[in-house]
Amino acid sequence: MQIYVNTPGCKVSVKDGQLVVRPPEGEVQRIPLAQIDSVFIHRSCLLTAEVAFAAVEHDIDVQFADRRGKPVARLWSGRFGSISVIRKKQALFCQSPQAVVWVQQLLAEKCEHQTATLLSLPDSREEHLVQNPVVKMSDLRKRLLEEQQDSLADAGPRLRALEAAASKYYFQTLSALMPSQYRFEQRSQHPARDMFNCLLNYAYGILYGKVEESLIRAGVDPFIGVFHRDEYNRPVLVYDMIERFRHWADYVVCRLCRQEVIFIEFFEVEQGAFWLNEYGKRILIQAFTDYMEEVIVWQGLQRSRTTHILLSAQNFATFLKGFEQQV
Repeated sequence: MQIYVNTPGCKVSVKDGQLVVRPPEGEVQRIPLAQIDSVFIHRSCLLTAEVAFAAVEHDIDVQFADRRGKPVARLWSGRFGSISVIRKKQALFCQSPQAVVWVQQLLAEKCEHQTATLLSLPDSREEHLVQNPVVKMSDLRKRLLEEQQDSLADAGPRLRALEAAASKYYFQTLSALMPSQYRFEQRSQHPARDMFNCLLNYAYGILYGKVEESLIRAGVDPFIGVFHRDEYNRPVLVYDMIERFRHWADYVVCRLCRQEVIFIEFFEVEQGAFWLNEYGKRILIQAFTDYMEEVIVWQGLQRSRTTHILLSAQNFATFLKGFEQQV
């Protein structure tokens, strides 16, 4: 179970084996610690030291999120979920020719999911909007897989260009499929310049937290990236691994906008920058959490989407553990 605490003035404590969430107004919530996997804390919330000790004892991931929903800090025991050989092999893998193939497959999978998302949205009157972009994206996906290079240093620029071209078609088409009040000119992240991008950035922020948590639990170092360039104090592997799951966040945001249940009153607009307020966060978090806990069949297994992220990290850890560099 994931717990989100985003009401300003909320106090979080532990008593009698339960997490106690006490809002400034309204009903106090008490959740047994044994049922909790993660707790997401937003600004202007207070928690006691007992919460930190209980989180470590019960293996609960506590994340502190910024205005975009992206984790900026977390409480955890400081121990990875497996032996160090995985992280040693991880460093070798990132510099190997096999990493090129891994990245190609990752980006091709991302492109395939984007195409599927486009095809899932339109009604019969809108089908013409997706036909041409889907054809172009399918061609780009094919070209991603056809690249032949022995190192990411050589392959990287070309792969990034192909990925960017596919994403451009994708987001242009998503905008065209939205009701007029949610359409946007381009992706905007730091900060968002419209309602759609604000929702998407926040959903991605939640997803970042889930991916990073899964990597740590699987014993993989989130700070050693493969495709995304190393950056100081940035979990760049999360930026790699999230690519195969972004379409889940995309779909939830698109569905909310196409149902026209998101209003300008759910945002704080500051000098053209859009930020979700408490009410907007509540709606998006609930919709995204429900979607992520839905059980689906993916790669032959019937699990919740959240569990599939953890399994993907575990499979990657198993792969790294047995990795042998080709000479």
